[in-house]
Amino acid sequence: MSNVKCEVVGGIATVTLNRPDKLNALTLPLLDDLIATAHRLRRDKSLRAVIVAGEGDAFCAGLDFATVMKNPAGIAKAFAPRPWRSGMTNTFQEAPWAFRRIPVPVIAAVHGHCLGGGIQIALGADFRVATPDSRWSVLEGKWGLIPDMSGIRSLSEQIGMDQAKWLTMSAEVIDGSRAAQIGLVTRLSNDPLAEAHRMAEQLAARSPDALGAAKRLFNDTWTASPRKVFSRERIEQAYLLAARNTKAAREAAFKKAEPVYGPRSR
Repeated sequence: MSNVKCEVVGGIATVTLNRPDKLNALTLPLLDDLIATAHRLRRDKSLRAVIVAGEGDAFCAGLDFATVMKNPAGIAKAFAPRPWRSGMTNTFQEAPWAFRRIPVPVIAAVHGHCLGGGIQIALGADFRVATPDSRWSVLEGKWGLIPDMSGIRSLSEQIGMDQAKWLTMSAEVIDGSRAAQIGLVTRLSNDPLAEAHRMAEQLAARSPDALGAAKRLFNDTWTASPRKVFSRERIEQAYLLAARNTKAAREAAFKKAEPVYGPRSR
């Protein structure tokens, strides 16, 4: 997959958008490669964390309209929802949403442009680390469009409905510092890739089963009723109480030692 690079070292995968000459602008093949990569990583039970980054001078400058519009049949196919996927996502929606389904922490390391579809790819991660001078915009509004790569749901979850509406309607360009102030960015760093690796290593010191349970709970019940949330909490906790990795964490805590975890059980 020439459009996306993926390297796994020590249980931490680094997924890199790889069209640096085009500021990693999104094409249909690149979206397909992102989806295939996320689906493959989801099946890897030895995986501990994922970092998503961009090669060259930008994270992602959004959709490459000049390239994509030359393939109307491909657009029509990519726009069609897939009934067998949870949420019935189409190709555009699945590219970011597939990373939400990976049951390990996903961290986006953002520099340069993070525009349009780029924001939506970044919002597929659980956390976003960005340079203070990175440039963020829901750029679809400039072209008379709306974000349609799962961005409406992700934006409103992350920054609240009023901020999500403003960015979507205005297409205002903000820098990384402002993005952090409104909650779009988790942490600021002059070296977001290095900071993302530090975060990934810190999270890898925790039970992979507990991390997966926490991610499922937050993602699946964020807008659910208290009754549903409490029920899911009980189910996940009951499973964790019997899990081998929970025992490893408990024994290591008592001994004041570093835990040694096995593969993720789910």
